[in-house]
Formats: sequence, C-alpha cells, structure tokens
Amino acid sequence: MSGKDAGQPTKRLLRVLSGETLKRPPWWLMRQAGRYLPEYRALRERAGDFVTLCLTPRFAAEVTLQPIRRFGMDAAILFSDILLVPKALGQRLSFENDGPKLEPLSGLEGLRSFDLAMLEPVGDAASRVCAALSGDTALIGFAGAPWTVATYMIEGGTSRDFYRVRTLAYRDPLAFNALIEAIEEATLAFLAVQIEAGVEAVQLFDSWAGVLSTEGFERWVIAPTKRLVVNLKHRFPKVPVIGFPRGAGLNYERYVAATGVDAVGLDTAVPPAYARTSLQIRLAVQGNLDPVLLRVGGEPMRQAVTELTQILSTGPYIFNLGHGVLPDTPPEHVAELAQLLNG
Repeated sequence: MSGKDAGQPTKRLLRVLSGETLKRPPWWLMRQAGRYLPEYRALRERAGDFVTLCLTPRFAAEVTLQPIRRFGMDAAILFSDILLVPKALGQRLSFENDGPKLEPLSGLEGLRSFDLAMLEPVGDAASRVCAALSGDTALIGFAGAPWTVATYMIEGGTSRDFYRVRTLAYRDPLAFNALIEAIEEATLAFLAVQIEAGVEAVQLFDSWAGVLSTEGFERWVIAPTKRLVVNLKHRFPKVPVIGFPRGAGLNYERYVAATGVDAVGLDTAVPPAYARTSLQIRLAVQGNLDPVLLRVGGEPMRQAVTELTQILSTGPYIFNLGHGVLPDTPPEHVAELAQLLNG
C-alpha cells in the first residue's frame, strides 16, 4: 500500500497488519518478557509462583512493560500463559523447573464449565498496560490454538512424541473433537476479555502444529483456527489475528489460504525467500530470526538480521524470532538488536 487512507491505523505494527509495507519494519519478540531479564526474575521471586505472577494484574502489567522500557519494541505482548485456559476449565496446573504440569486427561471427563471469572485479572492487566504504553506502541494479546492446548491437556505437559494426544485424536475423533470445541469456546472468551480491555491485535500460538499429518493438520489445526478467526472477526472486525503454526512446513501455504488470519508467524525453519514468494503475496509475514543467533549476538546476528530484512522488507513484514527468546540470552544482545531495528 502507498500512503494511509483516512481511518487506517497509525501504529506501525497495526499498519503492517493491515497490509502496508514500511521502510523500517516494526518488531517485537516472542517471550520478550521473561527469564533473560533480571527485573523479571526479581518480580517472579516476589510473586512466589508463575500462576500468581500471571493472575496478579499489577505483576503481569509490569512484566509486560519491562522489555518496552529497555528496548523500545513496536509492540508489547501481554504477559500471560496459554495454559490458563485449561486451568479455567478445571484442570490442575503447576509450573516446575522442567515446565508446565497438568493432570493428564483422556477426554472431557474431569473438566468443568469454563470459569471466565478466573481469567478476568488478565483483562485488568491489559487495561493497566494500555494506560502505560506510549502512543505508537501496540498491545498484542494471545492464546494457544486449540490443538496445542489439547496436547498439553492430554499429555499432562510437554511431550517428545505426542503419543497420547495423537492416539486419542485418531482412535476417538468424536471425543477429541468435543475437547477441541470446548477449548475453542474458552479461547474465544479468553481473547474477548483481552480485546475488550484494550488489546489491539491477537496471536494464536500453535506451537505443536508440526507434529500432525497433513490430514490431522487440516482437521485439528486449520479447521478450529478458521472457526476462531471467523468468530473473532464477527465480534471484533478491526482486531487483526496473527497465526503461528510452528513446524507447519509445506502446510504453511494451506494454513494461510484457509484460516483467514491477517498475518502468519514463521518458525526458524521457513526459508525467507519461500516466505516472500509463497506467503507474503497473500498477507503480512512475521519472523523468523533463529533465537540462538540472538543469544550469540555480534556479527553473526547482525548479518542474519540484515539478510532477513533485505528479503522480507519489500512486502508487509514484522520482524520477530522464529520462536521465543532463550532464557540465557544476554539482555545486551537484545539491546544490540534494538539498535539495528529502531533506526
């Protein structure tokens, strides 16, 4: 697009999500608020546990704002967690040193009606962040896509082979579909809380989309994502949706064509030249610097950033990582990245 029509968004991130190409692409980082920052670690210790940190509005708002103060990203992403949805559905949730732990499910047994009130503090945190952000910094909300949330609920945490969840999906697709629909309904309500509190764009994290066959991808990734996008657009037509089907491989094109998302996040394995010719012709793309390069910093990072932006900045493009910031990333390297991207 050339120029801005009356009524178009003015924030850089939202301009790109509407299809505009900017000379300097906006940027933010997945997991930009987190363990690599000493101020986050101090607040995490003060909160006592991770769920309390997420559900205490003043804490969650402060964590959201910490990287913006340090590095000046074009967007803040609301500090929360995709597994708050299973918790609000009645599944016990804790976080240990090796990651999240849930009591594994075999279906809908043991779940209760979705407790939206449990997640209202997330909306409160969003309101606090909106009041604190400068005029050109957008606020992104998020949720896990139904397939990825279901993997945690069935496996009881992260998994190497996703045997339990794939077995249930293939052996009893009706029961699994009922679980997907319950997650989908709860996810829509969770995102609505965030949007009504001031979030300006949302991202659907489908972190484990890549473990499915093509048929499974169509049924458990594309179909529920499409329904969520349709419902979000019906209720909030001005709020763009970013999809992140990590590991989708050749299914990226089908995902982009079928789901209706406004932008697609690219994982580290997606070749930028492929993204430019096969995906960016349809919509904005976001990504996909290897998080390890951010951890390494210096010339390897600078060279990769230059190459990535040269390839993708000819179309609507948001700079990001191909996955989240690694916990042992030096903050100084993020500051160096900010110097490169802020111009």
